[in-house]
Amino acid sequence: ERVYSTQVTRRIKAGRGAVYRALLDAEAIARWRVPSDMSSVVHEFEAWEGGAFRVSLTYDAPDGAGKTAGSTDTYHGRFVRLVPDEQVVEELEFETADPGLGGTMVVTTTLTDAPGGTEVTIRHEGIPDVIPAADNEAGTRMALDALAHLVEQGDSPAGGER
Repeated sequence: ERVYSTQVTRRIKAGRGAVYRALLDAEAIARWRVPSDMSSVVHEFEAWEGGAFRVSLTYDAPDGAGKTAGSTDTYHGRFVRLVPDEQVVEELEFETADPGLGGTMVVTTTLTDAPGGTEVTIRHEGIPDVIPAADNEAGTRMALDALAHLVEQGDSPAGGER
């Protein structure tokens, strides 16, 4: 089983505090951490170190093939490390019987000051090679665009900050 890593960075016109809050708010997660062709349900979300989460993403189109069942991808995991306004490290795995999609992935989101806002870098490690790198990167870019829209508009459930 081969695995690989990807990294995507985007500048967001909001302070690190506002971005960090959107990383740890279940309602915000349901709005931004989902590709544009899917909808999201957050089943469990304990935003503290060691806390668990479980999320399902479902394709809007009925012919979308999910990794878990039908047109749905469900994953669960835990928060490994939380550094306020700086970093969120998560371990997660897909709920699937497919051994090609098995294993634990690590997602590290790092926030650094940038002119006019925050540079957000999301690094995925341990991605199963059956998931095309281009798909992972495209999904991460969509999520970062949605995160930017959410916090730049100040309509994050976690509250905006400029």
